Amino acid sequence: MFYWIIYAGILLYMEIVFHFGCFGFKGGNPVFTLGLIALIACIQALISGVQQKKWRRRVFWILTVPEYLLFAAQAVYYRIFRQPLRIGIAVNNGQDALSNYWREALTGIVRTLPLLLMLALPLIAIGIMLHRHKTWHPFPLEGIQKLRLGLGTWTALLYCVCCMAVGNMLQTTYAEDYLEFFDPETVMQNMGVLTMAQRDGWYEIQSQIDAIARRSTQRADNNSQPNGKQETNSLLGQVAGTAINNFRPNMNTIMPGGEGQIPSGPDISVNNPSEVHEQEPDTSPNAWKIDMEQLAAMSQGNKETKWLAEYIAGLTPTNRNEYTGMFKGYNLIYLTAEGFSTYAVREDLTPTLYKMLNSSFIFNNYYVPLWQTSTSDGEYVNCTGLIPDGQRSMKKSAANYMPYTLPRFFAAEGVYSWGYHDHNLSYYDRHLTHPNLGYDFKASKLGDTAQLKKDGISEAMWNNYLFPMENPEAWPASDYNMMVGTIPEYINADRFHVYYMTVSGHVNYSFTGNRMARQNKDAVMGLDMSENAQAYIACHIEVDKALQYLLEQLELAGKLENTVICLSADHYPYGMTQEQYNELAGKDLSGDLDVYRNSLILWNAGMEEPVIVDKACCSVDVLPTLLNLFGFDYDSRMYAGRDIFSDEEGLVICNDKSFVSDTVAYNRKEKTTTWLKELPQEEKDAYMTAKQLDVKNRYLFSAYILRNNYYDIISKCITTN
Repeated sequence: MFYWIIYAGILLYMEIVFHFGCFGFKGGNPVFTLGLIALIACIQALISGVQQKKWRRRVFWILTVPEYLLFAAQAVYYRIFRQPLRIGIAVNNGQDALSNYWREALTGIVRTLPLLLMLALPLIAIGIMLHRHKTWHPFPLEGIQKLRLGLGTWTALLYCVCCMAVGNMLQTTYAEDYLEFFDPETVMQNMGVLTMAQRDGWYEIQSQIDAIARRSTQRADNNSQPNGKQETNSLLGQVAGTAINNFRPNMNTIMPGGEGQIPSGPDISVNNPSEVHEQEPDTSPNAWKIDMEQLAAMSQGNKETKWLAEYIAGLTPTNRNEYTGMFKGYNLIYLTAEGFSTYAVREDLTPTLYKMLNSSFIFNNYYVPLWQTSTSDGEYVNCTGLIPDGQRSMKKSAANYMPYTLPRFFAAEGVYSWGYHDHNLSYYDRHLTHPNLGYDFKASKLGDTAQLKKDGISEAMWNNYLFPMENPEAWPASDYNMMVGTIPEYINADRFHVYYMTVSGHVNYSFTGNRMARQNKDAVMGLDMSENAQAYIACHIEVDKALQYLLEQLELAGKLENTVICLSADHYPYGMTQEQYNELAGKDLSGDLDVYRNSLILWNAGMEEPVIVDKACCSVDVLPTLLNLFGFDYDSRMYAGRDIFSDEEGLVICNDKSFVSDTVAYNRKEKTTTWLKELPQEEKDAYMTAKQLDVKNRYLFSAYILRNNYYDIISKCITTN
């Protein structure tokens, strides 16, 4: 019993200290955590009790130090990224994170130092006691004690299973968070670090099993091709100039035919944006003809694909509207802006951002939620119109058929698509993911060359994936320099679609730890705010310079009025504390999911009058909105997001299934509901039930599409008659 009390007490102490240190006085549900603590302590007590005297102290440290490191790592990571540290992130991006983000890690450790010391107190106290007494409970466990501990271990295990089973049967929020969707932040806040780590480990095991199954299925499909021909959506297929299969009838993908060959766009008449409201709008559904019987038949045998077939069959497509085809025939430059926030924009310091934000389209209720893999998941949302499934969804998509992305639709009109990032090619596996989306993707530097070779990119091919850029090793790098190095590649094409992933707005927001902030320091020194806020704005002065240069080059080439600029953040600046972000905003952002409020830039020089949009919308809506604006023939049922200009009510969905609609703001974590429109109570109850189901279904839709490569199945069921 002595051993069990010590081990259980240490774990319980660290859970309590961690919770108050990271989440304050917010409540939780400790039932499952207590069961885990009891189970782990029993196992540890058994291990310690059977050791000889000279090994007992060593075993104690071997068992407890890793536990402390788990809590310490989670505390530091959460303070920096506002998300738990997941096993997948540590394993897949650990090397790049250590080489690129060591400044942020060091800052996080310094900020978390008091909490780290508090977590270490029981180990320090026991260490002092052991040093003085030179012993660790000298009596080994006898048979009856071992029996009791053995029975205790099985009892604790049964307790854990019962907690899960009862919670699942009752369909409680607790069970849903843990079993169904696994929102790690909610689990860590409500159930503890140990529960989150245990569930994360099981999630990773499931992910690996699913990945092996997918690879086996793909190999079987490839081997079934005539003459053993293997079809591919991969990066290597694009490099070789291999055409990908048609991803829907009469919509072929245009691939590089050789160096310097850029497809010319067809002769498409261009609409005048100022005249769009004078045309009689087409309000027919944005939907293709899908053989639903065939889709259902192909989806049998798997509960997830069966659910998808039924869900898609029951969806009502959004309709075309007065903005459909407004930019048909135009160029598109689409930017995912690292850490961008509305509050970085000032008329005196970032005039280009200010101009673009306050003209063309003005979105007053636009949100950018923070997802589990921050930037990569933010990109995934922007580029696919789907909600991330757990973490690293973009990486998972590299093995899937991804036909309904912007480059694929532009390719159908003979338009080539480029993608650029002023950082490592290998980071987040962008050398695999973005070509699979349809981009001819390039970065400013290679990154992990061993990984590139492993993925089949030889040294002879490396230069094909780099663009020339001044100071590519700066951290963060200059988005302005990225524009200078990339614009000449596409500016003379008849039409083009270009995607940028920026980096100048990346944490750490200080003048010592951020090259872009230091570079623009003089411009912000007169601001009456902290260094953190000044440095954040200074970073975005570089983003502003990049956009200013982009507009200048477009105008010189005669392409400005025929080009649309779209910019959305990947996430809000989580590198700031809530207090620091409040200071930057000049107001309290702690209520009604206001921390996720942001701005969508959707700008065209030819628009004479701005269009004010008050509808609730978010980053998952951007892709279908662009497809509608550019007049592409698309199916609105293929996305979790919706065209912002459709007549469907706006809906913002957050990582923990909180949501904001035009009617209500529901903060699931804080358990608050703010009604934005007055409804009778019975209507409120029905509305909340329907909206929560809608949110859940869009989560399931996105997850099942990704897990089952379901776009490939759908594409086989699209008909032309």
